[in-house]
Amino acid sequence: MGKGISYLCIGVIILVVASMLWFITSKGVATFTQNHVSLTKFLFGTNWAPDQGHIGALPMIVGSFAVTFAAAIVATPFAVGTAIFMTEISPNKGRKLLQPVIELLVGIPSVVYGFIGLAVVVPFMRHVVGGSGFGIISATFVLFVMVLPTITSMTVDSLRAVPRHFKEASLALGATRWQTVSRVILRSATPGILTAVIFGMARAFGEALAVQMVIGNAAIMPKNLISPASTLTSQLTTGIGDTIDGTLPNNALWSLALILLLMSLFFNALVRVIAKRGQLKHER
Repeated sequence: MGKGISYLCIGVIILVVASMLWFITSKGVATFTQNHVSLTKFLFGTNWAPDQGHIGALPMIVGSFAVTFAAAIVATPFAVGTAIFMTEISPNKGRKLLQPVIELLVGIPSVVYGFIGLAVVVPFMRHVVGGSGFGIISATFVLFVMVLPTITSMTVDSLRAVPRHFKEASLALGATRWQTVSRVILRSATPGILTAVIFGMARAFGEALAVQMVIGNAAIMPKNLISPASTLTSQLTTGIGDTIDGTLPNNALWSLALILLLMSLFFNALVRVIAKRGQLKHER
C-alpha cells in the first residue's frame, strides 16, 4: 500500500510537469504555426510592438541575460567570501552572525526588494550617474541582494563537503591557512560553487516583480547599463493581462514564456553536467 501511494504521487508529479511543458510549448509555438511569424525575426528582431505585428524579442532577451550575468558576477565574490568566513575563518561566530542574516534575506518577499530598489536604489543611481535611475544597473543591485543568499548557502554546503583530510594534509605539508583555502579547499569545491552560481543565475533569470519595478520596462535595445530596458519576465507580467487569448500579442507573450522555460531546462541540465563531472573528478 505504501509503494502504491508513493508511485501514485510520483505519477501525479510527472503528469503535472508534463502538462505544464505541453501547455507552455503549445502556446509558445502558436506564434510560428498559427500567426506564421519567422523564428529568426522573433529571436533577432529589435522592434517589439505586437499590436502592430512586430514582435522582435531580442531587447527582452538581451535585458534578461544582462541583468542575470551582471548580478551573478557581482554576487559571487561576496558569496564565496562569506562562505569562506563561515566555514574556515570563524565557523562559530560566522554561523551565529551570518546564518540568521542569510535566512532573513531568503524569507523577504520579492515585492519588498522591488520596493526598496524603487525607493533607494533608483534615486541613488539617478543622483550618481544621472538619467531616470531606472535601468539594468538598478536591476542588477536588486538581484544581487536576492541571489546572494542562494549562492552563499550552497557554497557553504560545498565547502563543508570537502573531505577533512584534504585540509589536514595541506597543513601538514606546511601550507598556510590561506594557501590551503585557495589552492585545496576552493579547488575541491569548485563544482559545487559553480552549481551555486548557476542556481543563483536561474533565480535571477526568472525573477519578475522586483526587476519590473526598477528596470524601466522599456522594450528597446539597451544602449548601456543605465538606460531603461525590459526583461522576458517583466514584459510578461506587464502585458499578459492586456491581451486576448489566441491573438498575436497573446501568442507572442507565450513565446517569451517558452524561452523562459527552455532557459530553465538549460540551467538544470548544466547543473547536472557540472555535478557529474565533479563526482568523476573526486572519484579519480
